[in-house]
Amino acid sequence: MSWEQTISGKIIYGPEAEVIEGYIVVEDGIIKEVHEKKNDSQIIIAPCFVNAHTHIGDSVCKDPVLGETVGHYVKRDLDQLVKPPEGLKHRILNSTPRDEMIEAMKSSISDMNYTGTCAFADFREGGVNGISVLKEALSSSEIEERIFARPLQTGDTDKLCAELDEILVNADGLGMSGANDVDMSVLETAREKTKKYGATFAIHSGENDKSDIDKALSLDPDILIHLTHAELSDLKKVAEESIPIVVCPRSNFITGVGMAPIAKMLDEGIKVAVGTDNVMLNSVNMFSEMEILSKIFGIEDRQVFMMCTLMGATILGLENTGSILEGNKAKIMIINGNSSNLAGTREVISGIVRRARPDDILSVII
Repeated sequence: MSWEQTISGKIIYGPEAEVIEGYIVVEDGIIKEVHEKKNDSQIIIAPCFVNAHTHIGDSVCKDPVLGETVGHYVKRDLDQLVKPPEGLKHRILNSTPRDEMIEAMKSSISDMNYTGTCAFADFREGGVNGISVLKEALSSSEIEERIFARPLQTGDTDKLCAELDEILVNADGLGMSGANDVDMSVLETAREKTKKYGATFAIHSGENDKSDIDKALSLDPDILIHLTHAELSDLKKVAEESIPIVVCPRSNFITGVGMAPIAKMLDEGIKVAVGTDNVMLNSVNMFSEMEILSKIFGIEDRQVFMMCTLMGATILGLENTGSILEGNKAKIMIINGNSSNLAGTREVISGIVRRARPDDILSVII
């Protein structure tokens, strides 16, 4: 049955996130019309978030020991937490029953919906079975996803190739750990396979230090994750190759690896999107990422908002998503601009980026 809905308020419109007053007409899940018209509504109509990097299998453990306690401080060790195959997260994932994993993932998917996210990219561990688990968790959700899986095989080339074939038939591409974590011959084989299938090859790089950046670049990746320790010379190479980067500010803070040079990335003309990374360390709440990017990294508010919406959609290849525009999918959140938190804000974009919370959302349409 066909349906139509008209929503009035302040609209964050188009690819430049321009704020206009007016109303939108949604018909069967598509934005049919956007009209400018003065009104007194305090409703804010905004595009939903795109969370460009997650590991939602980690939802089974949300309170990990972050490292060795020394006096009153915790000495954090990224490898101890997440490096395959013996990092804490991998030991937990390998010991968690399938049904428990699915239910934990469903909780995080539901939380994404509640906090205004309409699409996400998951870097799925566990090979083909890991893909199957995530797809089952997604079976009752309308959130759009991109699954970037990784193989279990690292030794026998024939077995690796067979596993990669099966993965690439069932996923959107590969999401590999850093080039210091996996033998380069495995990564080179994986890259060639993704080219054969026309799939996406994404890889973590420059998170703990910069020693794996050149190795990652030699693989001609489609997406780079983190680049926390990238120097200007590295970013110029990335820009020359037109490779987008997904940054994870909260995750990098929590693991103690530092602050990505996001402003320099943007200055070099690199497309930058944002992800919340491991659920064991962070909630999937993109409002929290925006606040950090604005207040700590000093990125301009409109740029922050676009990194968390349109840039994520663009980098992940999500068509007609990421902005409010005629013909686009109606993936929008309706925000109460007169909530006890947002009342008194003078600039819509800055108010959302710097201080909005999930409880300011009245409804989410995805």
